[in-house]
Amino acid sequence: MVELRSPLQAHIVHLLVQPGHAVQAGQVLLVLEAMKMEHEVLAPHSGVVKECFFAVGESVAQDEVVLVMARSAEAPRLEPEAALTSNPATAPDAVRADLARVQARHAFTLDAQRPEAVAKRHALGLRTARENLADLCDPGSFSEYGALAVAAQSQRRSLDDLVRNTPADGMVCGTATINGAACVVMAYDATVLAGTQGMRNHQKTDRMLGLALQNRLPVVLLAEGGGGRPGDVDMPIVAGLHVATFASFARLNGQVPVVGITTGRCFAGNAALLGCCDVVIATRASNIGMGGPAMVEGGGLGVYKPEQIGPSGVQHANGVIDLLVDDEAQAVAAAKHYLGFFTTATLPGNTAPDALALRGVVPENRLRVYDTRAALYGVADQGSVLELRTGFGVGIHTALARLGGRAVGVLANNPQQLGGAIDADAADKAARFMQLCNAHGVPLLSLVDTPGFMVGPDTEATAQVRHVSRMFVAAAHLRVPYLSVVLRKGYGLGAMAMTAGGFHAPLCTVAWPSAEFGAMGLEGAVRLGFKKELEAVPEGAARDTLFAQLLAQQVENGSAMAMASSLEIDAVIDPADTRDWLLRGLAAGRVGELRGAAIDTW
Repeated sequence: MVELRSPLQAHIVHLLVQPGHAVQAGQVLLVLEAMKMEHEVLAPHSGVVKECFFAVGESVAQDEVVLVMARSAEAPRLEPEAALTSNPATAPDAVRADLARVQARHAFTLDAQRPEAVAKRHALGLRTARENLADLCDPGSFSEYGALAVAAQSQRRSLDDLVRNTPADGMVCGTATINGAACVVMAYDATVLAGTQGMRNHQKTDRMLGLALQNRLPVVLLAEGGGGRPGDVDMPIVAGLHVATFASFARLNGQVPVVGITTGRCFAGNAALLGCCDVVIATRASNIGMGGPAMVEGGGLGVYKPEQIGPSGVQHANGVIDLLVDDEAQAVAAAKHYLGFFTTATLPGNTAPDALALRGVVPENRLRVYDTRAALYGVADQGSVLELRTGFGVGIHTALARLGGRAVGVLANNPQQLGGAIDADAADKAARFMQLCNAHGVPLLSLVDTPGFMVGPDTEATAQVRHVSRMFVAAAHLRVPYLSVVLRKGYGLGAMAMTAGGFHAPLCTVAWPSAEFGAMGLEGAVRLGFKKELEAVPEGAARDTLFAQLLAQQVENGSAMAMASSLEIDAVIDPADTRDWLLRGLAAGRVGELRGAAIDTW
């Protein structure tokens, strides 16, 4: 005989057997109810019910015997795994009605259910939000949040209409891995109400931003569309200016890497979020503006086509766009490349360029211009360099790269622009790049060739004093190793700004044999410092000869060898040894603790 006891205090709501009934292992014998929940009592063996001690409606105590059954000869026992199954009779691959309903609803969020919208998108040569995310995220890693949301417009549209035409309320978002690192991804869907920002859309965004901040997850935002959506009538709002999305998004600044991608039309609220990103990646077909045509016209500022507002050429030249690419596929690839510098500190399998090629980077003619990017690419791991903000502040190149697999940020003066003199735009670009690398713990490498800060009445009209001083302030707050290599000219305050505030501020300051130093440009120093001597010689060949002699003396006095001998720099190195020198320097440096670092949006 087998006694079946009540697993808890309850009362009987269903008694499915009577004495004399034959039962099979796993068959439900009776159902108990406690705290509004029903509990099944299953037959542990096949057999025959001998006696029932309670009737429907009666209460039983925990461990009280409720019935007795006789076990059949060689009766199989109910396995523990089967006892955990609430409905053993259900086939494992069966789809219940509740699951079928959910599956049907989810189907409407997919591109396959919206062929007309997808076709219009493809006709423009663009991809859907979900296609972009599929390319961005590691396969199978995307977990979507809020997929079943629809626009808050039930007072003016049917549920069927909203489900079919406003899937996910125009915001596809969730968590995923990119290059194996966990991230938050968010994509405005331009095929849903023109990518406008609805109330539930904002709620989803706020949810993801909170997760990103709490868990220190990088964020990738695909921004395309307009601003607020006035048609969301379900919410009791007037202007909707109380939403937390913009403040929440800005709060990520300096805490986690934030990447913005855009194509097509990106106006108003979408543009405001894009402008908060660490890096803006945009296609050539993009238009970015704080107001679209309707807002411009409504403000009495004229009638314009969308393509006339913030075209990519303008926004790349003025510094809004960090990376200008041809299409969305390139934009996604660039985002992956960029994120890798901040999510994967070191990559194995790096390939070093030909070190001997560095010996020929700087021309022997000290007045001949050259491209300092040859030095950048000459020390970085092959295929690792990602140049940023190439259309703006071209007096200084900024790039992310890897050195021996380790992520670094690189600053390099550009002698092809103003002879390498640092103007306001170049200084802004450099200072912000320092902030970016500092916030995310990436060491900095500076390749110096500058005659100093740009001067003159026209230059001062650009607020040069304030702009160039940003480089000193940004450098003074660095927590990352900073290494400097003077390639040729290291003159004045500009050279000090390129070396984190002074030649002894970096972890190391070394020079190539081609380097020359001075408190100002050597030609100018001769003209000012030896003015009386020069004026004492008649104009013409004699004065020119004296000038050349005095200049040669200044060049020799300011040579790299002289600087190293007086300990103003740390070493003069063979250009071919630059990479090895920097690798040893990186190994000696350390990244300090993050102390509320912020990154200017500009």
